[in-house]
Amino acid sequence: MKKVLVVDDDENIRRLILACLRNENYELSEACDGNEALSQARSLRPDLIILDVMMPDKRGYEVCEELKKDPATKHSIVLFITARGGMSSRTMGELMGGDDYMAKPFRPTELVEKVRKLLGRH
Repeated sequence: MKKVLVVDDDENIRRLILACLRNENYELSEACDGNEALSQARSLRPDLIILDVMMPDKRGYEVCEELKKDPATKHSIVLFITARGGMSSRTMGELMGGDDYMAKPFRPTELVEKVRKLLGRH
């Protein structure tokens, strides 16, 4: 079973993402900030991390950079989600090691399809 870690400081967004993925047969876990995300990722070693960019303690870009430098988590796929649209956010995500990008607000079906694609399920 594939493991997915959902990281967002907004509890409503986390709940929405978890609800979207609940019927997809993934092992789901969540974190509410960057430090908790790093801790969870190192212990759980998720296949995919859905990572908010704008968080109060540590931005998603910083979290991703740390994850990609750590041998225990460098193979985790990182899907950034952010309310900040535009190419500069997407480019920054790629520079920090992110694998894909999704703008908020998103359609639940769009999220599910993107996660399936990233995890190799069609």
